[in-house]
Amino acid sequence: MDENKQHDMVSDPMTDRPEEKTESAGAAPSDPEPANSASTPTPPESPAEPAAGETEPAAGETEPAAAEVAEDLSARLNEELLAMTQTNESLKAQIEDISGQYRRLAADFENFRKRTQKEKEDLDLQVKCATIQQLLPVIDNFERARSQIKPQNDGEMNIHKSYQGVYKQMVDCLKQLGVSPMRPEGEPFDPNLHEAVMREASADHEEGTVIEELMRGYMLGDRVLRHAMVKVAIEPEFTSPATEEEPPAEEPQE
Repeated sequence: MDENKQHDMVSDPMTDRPEEKTESAGAAPSDPEPANSASTPTPPESPAEPAAGETEPAAGETEPAAAEVAEDLSARLNEELLAMTQTNESLKAQIEDISGQYRRLAADFENFRKRTQKEKEDLDLQVKCATIQQLLPVIDNFERARSQIKPQNDGEMNIHKSYQGVYKQMVDCLKQLGVSPMRPEGEPFDPNLHEAVMREASADHEEGTVIEELMRGYMLGDRVLRHAMVKVAIEPEFTSPATEEEPPAEEPQE
């Protein structure tokens, strides 16, 4: 056994060398990396191949899909545009309604303002007329006193001038308020202004003419404060003898 082992140990080196040489000869020499390896371009990667069972879409199949997307998008845009148009029309209608309400309200307010102003003016005029009508008898008394009283001495003349000054002051105040006396003498009778209390036949005046003013009338602007009491002329009645009827003749008695 030991001899065989020694024989194997002696023979092994001989057989091992050529194997080592063959192994060393078969090994690729390790060459050092070149210095400019970083600058060398790398080849482009090849596109990934589809997995098993997957097929690439054909060029004709992408066109219908894009058309469907575009059609869907166009339909959505049309719906949104239609909704916006309807909203715009609704807002326009609301604006027109509100504008109409505002115009009607403004017209109603203007009519109310004018009506209120006119009612106020009428009320002021009525109050003024009622106040002035209470003062007219005082004016009448002053006028009667001026026409009837005849002062005889200086003292009476001073008294006469004093109350005539008061009368003139009242007349001036009435003029400032717009009061004016009527002058109906010689004018045609007007029932809206005059009140006929007497009639008198007159050949110098036409029928229906005012002959005399018995009580003075007054106007406040275009409004009658008091009608004037007047005497109106009528045509005189003439009777000619030719037209007088003769008494019937008496029948002879038997």
